[in-house]
Amino acid sequence: MQFLYLIISLFIVLLDQGLKSFIAGNYQLGETQQIIPHVFSFTYVQNDGAAWNILPGQMGLFYLISIIAIVICLYYLLRNNFHSKLFDSGVALVLGGIIGNLIDRIHLKYVIDMIQVDFIHFNIFNIADSAITIGIILVFIYLLFFDESEKNDAK
Repeated sequence: MQFLYLIISLFIVLLDQGLKSFIAGNYQLGETQQIIPHVFSFTYVQNDGAAWNILPGQMGLFYLISIIAIVICLYYLLRNNFHSKLFDSGVALVLGGIIGNLIDRIHLKYVIDMIQVDFIHFNIFNIADSAITIGIILVFIYLLFFDESEKNDAK
């Protein structure tokens, strides 16, 4: 069953890298194209920092944090302590997102971002960022609402 979660991670990496490749190959840096008017656009930007472009240029730190996070995600996925589809799905999404952005950092020295939400003022992001965010939310939901009840049921 854990193999399925590794496939989910791989799917996120492939989807993320595919869209990044498409954007880099078809858009000029800074170019914007509305996909759904007033809802979302693609805007090609290069981010050499972390989320919201914090700590720009700190690639060594990002490599270290990414490798540690990948090891932790793999530990939880392969160890399967939680026996929860919600938890494992969240970790798989985080793993795929981390790997997707790490590939950019290694090969490009920056991360390609392109998804722009037009109806609110929010930073431009990518599929990997979305996967990390959704994955963390799923893990928190599990830990906040399901972890204790499962422990109590086991007693």
